[in-house]
Amino acid sequence: MQITPEQFARIERCLPTQRGNVSMTNLQVVNAMLFVAEHGCKWRGLPKRFGNWHTVYTRMRRWAKSGVLDKMFEELQREQVVRIKIEAVSLDSTSVKVHPDGTGALKKTARSPSASPAADGTPRFIWLPRMLERP
Repeated sequence: MQITPEQFARIERCLPTQRGNVSMTNLQVVNAMLFVAEHGCKWRGLPKRFGNWHTVYTRMRRWAKSGVLDKMFEELQREQVVRIKIEAVSLDSTSVKVHPDGTGALKKTARSPSASPAADGTPRFIWLPRMLERP
């Protein structure tokens, strides 16, 4: 699914203005993100016609951190361009219940660097967009 330049003009005000020498327009990035949302593919699986997958991913992460992505999807819904639902799933092994029989395994004596809680940082999340219906 792709949005047209006319549809993009209706939501363009909620996206940051592009400055300097940019390789991809905001329209190209939005269409690439909608492709990933519709097909559920990995970023590396993005077709070449959308450009460099890493550029799309980096801009999407920047927009997600600054709240632009939420505003953009709200505007897409408000303008009835696309219906989409975003879910964030958090998986953390400390919150998973284990059967009592599963707690008796032998423990490792030396901790690996990645096993330390400080190295792990905050729990990761998975961005799971879901297409509700096609317009």
